[in-house]
Amino acid sequence: MTAPSPTVFDRHARAGVGFTLLAASGFAAVSILTSVAMQAGVTLNTVLTWRYVLSAVALVVWVGVQGQTRRMPTRDALLWMGVGGGGQALMVYLALSALAYISAGTLAFLFYTYPVWVTLVQAIRGAERLDARRAGALALSFGGTAIMVGAPDMGGDAWRGVALALSAAVLYGLLIPAMQWMQKDWPVLVTSAWSKIGAAVCFLLASVGDQSFTYAMSGVAWGAVIALTVWSTVLPSVFFLMGLLRLGPVRTAIVSTVEPFLTALLGVFVLSQPLTARTLAGGAAIVAAVIVLQVKRTRVA
Repeated sequence: MTAPSPTVFDRHARAGVGFTLLAASGFAAVSILTSVAMQAGVTLNTVLTWRYVLSAVALVVWVGVQGQTRRMPTRDALLWMGVGGGGQALMVYLALSALAYISAGTLAFLFYTYPVWVTLVQAIRGAERLDARRAGALALSFGGTAIMVGAPDMGGDAWRGVALALSAAVLYGLLIPAMQWMQKDWPVLVTSAWSKIGAAVCFLLASVGDQSFTYAMSGVAWGAVIALTVWSTVLPSVFFLMGLLRLGPVRTAIVSTVEPFLTALLGVFVLSQPLTARTLAGGAAIVAAVIVLQVKRTRVA
């Protein structure tokens, strides 16, 4: 005979949530730091190029320092460069291109539907079951994002921006399970390095192609780029994969929806933007989703 035990936290999953939240704090700073660099007179392509080139160099050095010299087969390396790096570059390009047609708030609303796409992909694959707890957390995270950014603004060519933003979200929804599958038994640092090399190649070709690449940047711009490299790219890419391996794609995607709330908080401190009641309410809903994902009932004899 069994009876429900007190609510417990799984230590492995708790560590995964911690890593995912650390990654989210870094990713949340991307738009803020990119804005700082662009306000200093640097083009977006140049910012992205330096961000990923420096990140690739930093991760390769980190791998060497850690002594993780086991050679990855060419096929796996190309897979990480193409899918992990190229996929990430394409996702960023699609999302940023949407800003030509829709507001940043609408982009956030549409892009943060990606946990839904991750959930659908995993359900179709039969890899993860969508139970009531996960469905509730998904609803809370989606609702929290909707509260924070408000209703999407439409009109004119907005449908183009909607299509681009949703394409970025769907692509991310496919990338997260793909990265979990590709990880296999490779160290996170190694796979992160190869993916950043792939993204760096993509953005370097783009910036050279439109002749926007430059070394001449102000101290403020270089500071923002270095912060983007370390805190918003190198460390989050490692933390994200460490969280993904512990939580799986669905829970990782839902926990990651805390990013827009963290971005809003950073906007308050860095750009002196107002912190509204709507932002706090949406953030509370997302935090509740994270708690719902972590708490579970177990049964003991």
